[in-house]
Amino acid sequence: MENSLTPRQTDVINFIEEYQLEYGGSPTLKEIRKHLSVNSDNSVLKHLKALVKKGYIEKDDTPRGIKLLDSVRKKLQAATISVPVLGFIPAGGPVAMEEYVDDTISFDLDELKHPQDCFCLRVTGDSMINVGIFEGDLVLADAKLVPKTGDIVVALVDGGNTVKTYVKGKDATYLRAENPAYEDIYPEEQLQVQGVVIKLIRDYF
Repeated sequence: MENSLTPRQTDVINFIEEYQLEYGGSPTLKEIRKHLSVNSDNSVLKHLKALVKKGYIEKDDTPRGIKLLDSVRKKLQAATISVPVLGFIPAGGPVAMEEYVDDTISFDLDELKHPQDCFCLRVTGDSMINVGIFEGDLVLADAKLVPKTGDIVVALVDGGNTVKTYVKGKDATYLRAENPAYEDIYPEEQLQVQGVVIKLIRDYF
């Protein structure tokens, strides 16, 4: 078979794949040579040219010029998920409809318990500064988690989104600001928790 690999070529392609997955880039000739325990770059180049000819790799003439392998790209894509950054969350819960999505952020799948039910929202105001949440921060929330007293939540209160601490008391459920300048929020009509905050994202400039 024309595109079949020799044992040595298989060794090289496997090494390139492992290297790209670990470091996010490609090995140099020297690193491949060291892996193969050979003394000549020509020997490595011979294997690389064969892999190019057989369609297993693409490369340019730069030191780390081997392009990301399709197998590596698929594994990296499978390990991450794009979470929407919502400008506003309508009644009924977070929806990834185009008119509500400002941007997306990628997260590793193993970071999220319910990846398909997560969303981000940008914080406005200073009502949560005592727990380290400031205006402009992004919060990552999980819409599938059931809120408990003390959880920080994204909630819809009387038509407006807010980020506050959830408190379920004997007589009422309300939202607590983490700044003494603000009063607790008792909904006049409806309080809908849209997600429990599980992560804070902050940009430093």
